[in-house]
Amino acid sequence: MKQAIAILFALALAATTAVAQTYIDSPALADDVGAGRLPPLAQRLPQPPLVHAPGGDLAPGQHGGELRIIMGRAQDVRMMVVYGYARLVGYNTRFEIEPDILEAVDVAEDRVFTLRLRAGHRWSDGQPFTSADFRYWWDDVANNRQIAPAGPPQALLVDGKPPKVEFPDERTVRFTWAKPNPYFLPALAGPAPLYIYRPAHYLKQFHQKYADKAKLEDQVKALRVRNWAQLHNRMDNMYRNDNPDLPTLEPWMLHTRPPSERFIFVRNPYFHRIDANGRQLPYADRVAMSVADAKLIPLKVNAGEADLQARGLAFNNYTFLRQASKRGEFDVRLWNTAKGAQLALYPNLNAEDPTWRALNRDVRFRRALSLAVNRREINQVAYFGLGLEGHNTVLPGSPLFDKSLREARFDLKEANRLLDAMGMTKRDGRGVRLMPDGKPLEITVHTAGEDTEQTDVLQLIHDTWLEAGVKLYIKPTQREYFRNLVFAGKSVMSIWGGVENGLPNPGTSPEEFVPVSQQHLQWPKWGQFVETGGKSGEAVDDPAAKELAALNEEWRVATDDAQRARLWKRILAIHAEQVFTIGLVANVPQPVVVARRLRNVPEVGIYNWEPGSFFGIYRPDYFWFADSRRTAGAP
Repeated sequence: MKQAIAILFALALAATTAVAQTYIDSPALADDVGAGRLPPLAQRLPQPPLVHAPGGDLAPGQHGGELRIIMGRAQDVRMMVVYGYARLVGYNTRFEIEPDILEAVDVAEDRVFTLRLRAGHRWSDGQPFTSADFRYWWDDVANNRQIAPAGPPQALLVDGKPPKVEFPDERTVRFTWAKPNPYFLPALAGPAPLYIYRPAHYLKQFHQKYADKAKLEDQVKALRVRNWAQLHNRMDNMYRNDNPDLPTLEPWMLHTRPPSERFIFVRNPYFHRIDANGRQLPYADRVAMSVADAKLIPLKVNAGEADLQARGLAFNNYTFLRQASKRGEFDVRLWNTAKGAQLALYPNLNAEDPTWRALNRDVRFRRALSLAVNRREINQVAYFGLGLEGHNTVLPGSPLFDKSLREARFDLKEANRLLDAMGMTKRDGRGVRLMPDGKPLEITVHTAGEDTEQTDVLQLIHDTWLEAGVKLYIKPTQREYFRNLVFAGKSVMSIWGGVENGLPNPGTSPEEFVPVSQQHLQWPKWGQFVETGGKSGEAVDDPAAKELAALNEEWRVATDDAQRARLWKRILAIHAEQVFTIGLVANVPQPVVVARRLRNVPEVGIYNWEPGSFFGIYRPDYFWFADSRRTAGAP
């Protein structure tokens, strides 16, 4: 694994050095350069810049244009960080990690990581990006208990201990652990990345250690926050991306100050990537993000209001959009998905109600509910038979795939037998079973309520569960409220997408199958316990879940892929045997709408959150317009 990483880094470095020395600037910046407000491009690029030259059908393009996208919430300004995908290291289209912002990374024994910055790299405001920005984050943010009460992020703790962090010079940062940390680089490459640096020159004005005390107090009062630490955290939103003043390294920077229903992002004049001809990326000068009700997004796309759109579109929109494309100026493509399941049910093993907690923790109950799902019907009715029926686990494209672990049968007789064996033999006048406390077996499944796909599928499950004596109710809620209900144990069951990475290899972290994250809706309090170092949540007290955690620790210190593959297979086997989540159908194609004049968007791709960052691994800064009908001017 280490050798493969080193080779990838070497190849990326070789490609970077083979760059044309003549650089081509965007015409949109000509006035600023001519007036002296910006230095010439050669002085704005780091040395060496990163050359993005994927080859094949993706040819170098031209500057200009405004890329229009639509989002369902104003908070989705963060998706520009996902799509822009500027990372210290990032995934390529083969899901291999390679340098991006960094010039190089040296990895020794999976525990010593030496990061090498590009000479002359600058933030979007022109200030130097150096190891001082890493030092500020480490000394003054991650280890400042007023800003970060829990201390450094979990991804930086090995056996609960943080790394030794060194800053040998302005271009070098070194992280050293006593034991291997295979999670470090993937955390840096994620869609919501681990940011181990900050624009120190900007944030120091909000930090008690550096700022003038009187000015700091005035800013705290002006923004009506509790103290300077809350002020600092509000201004320091690199992933949330809602502070236009915060310098960035992304290809486009936020120009519109929230709140708004239309956000403009303008090109970063100091962005570090160029194409094979020396033209600075991004090609598009602006991105215009409109905010609309999620239910209206397909209609707005149909009306030609987006140049690139997948978010807010589901497979059941495909036929409608395909018909509209015949008279519009866009094409509809079907990309693959990589989730372990398009949708999965999550029994909450940490439910607050003691009766429901006991039921959800009984594997017979979870197996019965799974057996009472007619996946064939769901596939045919909701997905035209194009999906892959089965459990929420890895996909056939993964070297860890085991067909027997994905197979799931529809067997109402066996489902009823298991529920009878649990003692729930009595039924009310509707045929609904009675739980041990005498109440009817009525399950409320919470949804995020953002589209009809989830509710349509749940309606199909409702009918077959009723034949097993289980009554299903559907309760849509707003996304943040939905998650808070699950985290607090107020929801006994929820529906969401399956595991994000259905195409892992032995070197991929198995944590999606292990109780280590509050975001895992089947065991949120166990995950919270791990994430907070035991300060909140609940300790794992289920034998199978404990074994998963132990196997994950073995994987972390494993020294070769054969050993890691063995541990992975045991984790997958336990997950399938215990039916911790109830997967439905996978491999459901994702509609992707692309304006006909927009170039370099792959015909076929993989649309996935992690790894993938949706469009991120395909580098939207490399997408270009074949004409300039909407060439961006000054916002």
